[in-house]
Amino acid sequence: MSEKTFEKPATERALALRRRHKGKKPKFRRQESWRYKRVSEVWRKPDGVDSKMRKKVRGWPKSAEIGYRGPKVSRGLHPSGYAEVLVRTVDDLGKVDPQTQAIRIAHTVGMKKRAEISIRAGEKNIQILNPMPEAKPEEEAEEETPREKEAKEAKEAETKAEEASEKEEMEEEKKS
Repeated sequence: MSEKTFEKPATERALALRRRHKGKKPKFRRQESWRYKRVSEVWRKPDGVDSKMRKKVRGWPKSAEIGYRGPKVSRGLHPSGYAEVLVRTVDDLGKVDPQTQAIRIAHTVGMKKRAEISIRAGEKNIQILNPMPEAKPEEEAEEETPREKEAKEAKEAETKAEEASEKEEMEEEKKS
């Protein structure tokens, strides 16, 4: 356990139980997705009259059913072990328990209010699941691609060559 997380043994057991159940669950694939490229693997319930998957014929892939649902104790838990709470205003932070809950700032919240929520959450030691992006230093933000670097170096070499040729011409004029 790291210093930032406050996972209780019950939460850890619930997450371990969820991992174990998820490992046994088959990957549900859409019928005929393995046969045709145009049919994606995203699950759709088979509903054809003669569909072997709908009839649950042996040898055909499993269909999604209620029995494959995750354990009740781990439902709604974030992989970090906290229960997620959606926050839209600074006042919503008063209802959050920092020991068991973490906040997710709603996507409709603007940067100014998001910054204020982040500061208040930091004061109350509340975990933020979607924190504000950190500002990049200007040097890193303006990195050049290898092609741009090569072009820049070639241009510099060209200007140096021009300057050298100009100096030679000036020296020749002085001699004559």
